[in-house]
Amino acid sequence: MKETGLSRDGSPCVIELRLERLTLLFDPFDPFPVPFRDLSRSAEDFIVGWAREFPLSAPIHILFHGPSSELRPEHVEELRLALSNHFLQKARTLSGDVAEMFRRGRLSLLIGLLVLGGCLLGGRTLSLLPGAEPFSGIISEGALILGWVANWRPMEIFLYDWWPLLARRRLYLRLAGAQVKVSAFDSSPAVNTSHALDASAI
Repeated sequence: MKETGLSRDGSPCVIELRLERLTLLFDPFDPFPVPFRDLSRSAEDFIVGWAREFPLSAPIHILFHGPSSELRPEHVEELRLALSNHFLQKARTLSGDVAEMFRRGRLSLLIGLLVLGGCLLGGRTLSLLPGAEPFSGIISEGALILGWVANWRPMEIFLYDWWPLLARRRLYLRLAGAQVKVSAFDSSPAVNTSHALDASAI
């Protein structure tokens, strides 16, 4: 079997999977027929794990090895649609997650700014109270710190949290457009198990 590998020259990167039975690729609890059935968790983790290692500009090919009784040429389009549907749905879900995160971030930012404004005003007011002069600096600084702490979460959302989700979404879209091939055999070949998923173990 050709080893699954990384491409540095723009040639396709290949992910190889060995299937004893085609049904083992899919979630056994999903009632929908192929190609609308979800992939099994093991198959998805294997494919995504390898795709993460590939250069961003390299096209992805997915090669399925299996018995000729299970993998026939007409299965290529069925597998391509199944993979495309699965990863497009994952990408759509992440798009919704990002949109929800930004909605939550806007609400959190509004709350944080109100808290910051209240802390600044409250700290200033408390520092002007009779007898508060020795502690006015501590009161003002403490109120300022509390106000900025209230803005920590929205700043984290807008500055950091959305990047990994969009990167994962781009990966899913690349996998949804991957070219699919099958390689059928009559007897079990020797397989490099370090770079191929044996779906019989799923």
